[in-house]
Amino acid sequence: MKRSLVSLTLISTFIASFPLIALATPPRTADQTVECELLVAGGGLAGVATAYEALLAGRTVCLTEITDWVGGQISAQGTSALDERTTQRQRLFYSRGYLELRRRIERKYGKLDPGDCWVSESCFLPRDGHVILSEMLRDAARRGRGELKWFPTTVIKDLQIAQTGAEKRIQSAIAIQHQPAKGAPPLNTYPLSQTITDAYSYQNSRLFTKNIVRFVPAAKRGESTSVPNWYVIDATETGELIALADVPYRLGIDPRSHLEPSSSSATNDPYCTQGFTYTFAMEATQQPQIHVEPPFYQQYASYYSYELPRLASFPLVFTYRRIWSPRQGENMRFGGISFTAPTPGDISMQNWTWGNDYRPGTAADNLVYTRNQLQTTGQLQPGGWMGGLRVETLRKGEEHAKGFFHWLVAGTTDSQLGPGVKEPQPNNRYLAGLDSPMGTAHGLSKYPYMREGRRILGRPTLAYPQGFTVSEIDISRRDYSDSYYRLVLSPQSYRSLKAALAGLEAASVIAGKIPPRDVMRRTRSTIYPDAVGIGHYAIDFHPCMLKSPAELPGNIERPGERLGAGQAYPFQIPLRAMIPQQIDNLLVAGKSIAVSHIAAAAYRVHSFEWSVGAAAGTTAAFALERAIAPYQLIARIPFPEPQLEALQRRLVQNGNPTAFPDTSIFNEAWEDWQ
Repeated sequence: MKRSLVSLTLISTFIASFPLIALATPPRTADQTVECELLVAGGGLAGVATAYEALLAGRTVCLTEITDWVGGQISAQGTSALDERTTQRQRLFYSRGYLELRRRIERKYGKLDPGDCWVSESCFLPRDGHVILSEMLRDAARRGRGELKWFPTTVIKDLQIAQTGAEKRIQSAIAIQHQPAKGAPPLNTYPLSQTITDAYSYQNSRLFTKNIVRFVPAAKRGESTSVPNWYVIDATETGELIALADVPYRLGIDPRSHLEPSSSSATNDPYCTQGFTYTFAMEATQQPQIHVEPPFYQQYASYYSYELPRLASFPLVFTYRRIWSPRQGENMRFGGISFTAPTPGDISMQNWTWGNDYRPGTAADNLVYTRNQLQTTGQLQPGGWMGGLRVETLRKGEEHAKGFFHWLVAGTTDSQLGPGVKEPQPNNRYLAGLDSPMGTAHGLSKYPYMREGRRILGRPTLAYPQGFTVSEIDISRRDYSDSYYRLVLSPQSYRSLKAALAGLEAASVIAGKIPPRDVMRRTRSTIYPDAVGIGHYAIDFHPCMLKSPAELPGNIERPGERLGAGQAYPFQIPLRAMIPQQIDNLLVAGKSIAVSHIAAAAYRVHSFEWSVGAAAGTTAAFALERAIAPYQLIARIPFPEPQLEALQRRLVQNGNPTAFPDTSIFNEAWEDWQ
């Protein structure tokens, strides 16, 4: 008994010296323990790019993904049409891995655009996106002598976070990998809404057997304990790990301010995020097909529309994201857009705002749960994490997408344009089956295309007391001179806005030497001393709907949400936007970096995801090599930091740009960048 008491005392003393903030507690012993130098959660483009660069640097990478495909947007989410801006594409000014992806697409098909689409220079089959990226990862591991440990159909369930003094680190992670149970249908038989709860449950089920995996740092002798010995990268589509780790983050609309002057709300609204989309593929046929109305169709029918008169053409919509075209049709033109007509055998992927976009925006139906909702549902308790999404909204998004197909082929109504616009198009069929372009028996994408999730707050500084954030005015081309901004902002806030836009004259505006009306707006994006990547895209909104449910007849988009939409200058990705508060070995890649709601509408497309992932993989490898934590690289900004400069040189030398050509505070000539 005395020995037991002594042992308990020693154990209590040990635990007190390393308090666990969150404890991974699976119901049974982990089936395997896997060592990593980088644990990358999320196999989308950001996660793949992270792994790609880390493998080239010779690191051991564990990569998890909820689906069985890598590639995210271009594969499992079905949006295999590269979103690019004209000038950046013309100059091919991208990260090396993204350029390699484009080269391999062209090599696969003999041309970059096998779909002959008009929205992009490259539209292709989602399955091939997965195959190409898988090959790239294998080649990177071979060339860099790194090791990839790939965990498909795997989700992170728990994090073990320990605090020593002022530092918190992720010590280990528990994941659940699922495979079909004996006698059960194969993977991708059922849509996500029917399997997501099962995927996050420890127990075996009639559909799945579970493999519980504990991820831990790779054991290396002589390694310093003063800095992290591994890095965890959140590259999930909705910011799962930042929610699970409970670091500060935001969701939805930010309050209106001089930094976010076009916000649609004077206060924040965490429920209004951009719409999500279940994509699907359809094929043009020679003969008319029989189309049976789905039982749920009438619930959603009043939503669907071509949206604008200049878009009210079925051939235009079909070819918009056509991903396969074996023979070229005749030339057509509609609404000022030129394209080739659909021909039998053509395959189109659908991703349409007033079509299969599902756009909930209230507390009753929002998709991505807020922190309060997570707490209420028990998902922040150890073992309680279930993915952080509202399953009912996923289900309705799936129905909504299938309903859109029926509208395209059989519908005769148009919610925005009225009667007499929409005609049936029976010579098309819905593509479903495990060998279909989406790789699912139900025909929908394996995971919805997510435009927005949780967004971290970077570390506080004097200039950013609430935490670093890239804001609307850091990238927007808007001049903010019209009367609206003078009316909605206070005089002090309007002066602050003008000062922030004044560039080299900011001090004079703040001091009152230059009145706001006389300010010459800088014509470039904000330049960051800690830039580690680049991006360029318009601020493009798919706004939430005002009322619930989203498909309610007569429902409208939330007023004011499109005010911030418009063109953006070529922009940078600051390292500060990738480093969350509180936890020192967690990095963020993808759409969950520290950007505002409006800025996020530009920081979300394919080449950006690759660039931020390349930065994350390079930064983690660099930090392990130099025995320095990433937050230490940004601690002295705006003063020079030799280690940060060394990281930036490495990125550039490796073919991962951190700035666009001629970036300088003195260069205001960016109007030609289209």
